[in-house]
Amino acid sequence: MEQNDALVGQGAMPESNTPAEGTTPTHTNMETLLKEEGLTLDFPQPGEVRTGVIASISPTQLLVSIGAKSEGVISRRELEQIPAAEREAMQVGAEIPVFVLASEDANGNIVLSYTRALEQKGWEEVERILESDEIYVSKIEGYNKGGLIVPVHGLRGFVPASQIGMLRRMAVTGETPEQRWGKMIGDPINVRVIEVDRNRRRLILSERAASSETRQSLKERVIEELKEGEIRTGRVTSLADFGAFVNINGADGLVHLSEISWERVQHPSEVLEVGQEVTVKIINIDREKKRIGLSLRALAEDPWTKKIEKFKVGQLVEGVITRLTKFGAFARLEGGVEGLIHISEIGETRIEHPKERLHEGEVVTLRIIRIDPEQRRIGLSLRKVDSGAYKDLDLAGFDLGKGEDTPLAAIPLEEAPKRKRTPKKKASEKKASEEEDFEEEA
Repeated sequence: MEQNDALVGQGAMPESNTPAEGTTPTHTNMETLLKEEGLTLDFPQPGEVRTGVIASISPTQLLVSIGAKSEGVISRRELEQIPAAEREAMQVGAEIPVFVLASEDANGNIVLSYTRALEQKGWEEVERILESDEIYVSKIEGYNKGGLIVPVHGLRGFVPASQIGMLRRMAVTGETPEQRWGKMIGDPINVRVIEVDRNRRRLILSERAASSETRQSLKERVIEELKEGEIRTGRVTSLADFGAFVNINGADGLVHLSEISWERVQHPSEVLEVGQEVTVKIINIDREKKRIGLSLRALAEDPWTKKIEKFKVGQLVEGVITRLTKFGAFARLEGGVEGLIHISEIGETRIEHPKERLHEGEVVTLRIIRIDPEQRRIGLSLRKVDSGAYKDLDLAGFDLGKGEDTPLAAIPLEEAPKRKRTPKKKASEKKASEEEDFEEEA
């Protein structure tokens, strides 16, 4: 055996392998020679992954013993691909996995790769994870226009946008990949392997498949966590004629049209757009029906309160009739504030419809008889303009020294002809009737 090894090592050729006269000699490598001699050394094969022992370390190469009295070389280029911290931790005598790139180079060395060995082991691991259907915990390390890049056992896995978990998708904003995914880099993520293709170097992952929560269970959990009066940030998911849906941590709540703004809004699209991030106040939670009521206007100062600061009950004002309804007339006061002249406050006598006395666009003098800041309503009266009940108030606002600046309270009005009065309603009945009319108009 030793004699044969020595002969082979010196390049001697057995007589049986000597080329016949007139034939061309062929190159025979060491593996072929050993096979022809009937020797059974475990010679490294290209594409094979082995466990080797580091024999020596230099700045330009790494010698690794891989058995069969063989040492392979990890080149400088290969060394540069190994992370610095990992490379510095390597020591003579330590075991490392190696991938056989070539069984022999021009110098007769076995060419090895450490990074390819790790890659092959990585593919074996992801195939095992796919078969076992287990969840893998990792971190987001990058992105492209289609989704997220997540490392799995040294391999770059891809999580398509459609496979990103619901909560993470709800947080997506922006038009560019950087705006959508950039802030997620470094975040932890749980994934399942859903496709492996070594030949195409394709590794597809899914965060959705790793999540046990369905959309419904997620909404139920969020509803349990929310409290009325809380202020939350959400994202507009859809618009409808009656309002806008805003997603808060995976649960959709409704901002009714009346809760979008203090100003009159005909459609949510006038103020909001799908994908817009908004801050809302939780005004109602129906846990039984799993509904969340939200408000945008509750977080804004009500301009109506500013507009009515100049008004007080009993004050005489000018108003422009804007609308006539079966229950009364609406009049616009200074500053754009609207008030209601209930049909019972138009005249001393009963009428069937306000159009019998008033016309749209007509300017009239009115008296403020009620201000309801909570309901944002002003009650007006035409018939009480010259009422004696407000005599002291009217005189208090009258200044003899101001001539042309005489307030409305001091301007004498013609008395309406005395007519037979119909029985008056009780105050409580009248107020209830007016509130119902307000509700009907709203």
